[in-house]
Amino acid sequence: MADMEKLVEQLSGLTVLEAAELVKMLEEKWGVSAAAPVAVAAGPAVAAAAEPEEEKTEFDVVLKDAGPKKIEVIKVIRALTNLGLVEAKNMAETAGSKVLSGVGKEAATDAKAKIEAAGGVVELA
Repeated sequence: MADMEKLVEQLSGLTVLEAAELVKMLEEKWGVSAAAPVAVAAGPAVAAAAEPEEEKTEFDVVLKDAGPKKIEVIKVIRALTNLGLVEAKNMAETAGSKVLSGVGKEAATDAKAKIEAAGGVVELA
């Protein structure tokens, strides 16, 4: 086996033109292309950068926990959804309940603020 350090020293002494010539010679001898992996790796990165990320327009307001003031949270849920007392109570007692579904960003953040002010824990999904 060749002495690797000696080989590294020899390659380090090459000019850019000599290194390019070496690459061509190795490609021909081994039947490979050094440019193909670079093009494949660069392809998805370029495509990802070209596509603008769509801003989410519809949100679900998910109640994670009613917190210590469950009655206040139930009142807010009833005001937001027009549900009856029993339905709103069941929603407040069930973690992961969707209070609102498919609403705009402003309505979702407003509902989140109201529920959190009443003591609940909310997540926008």
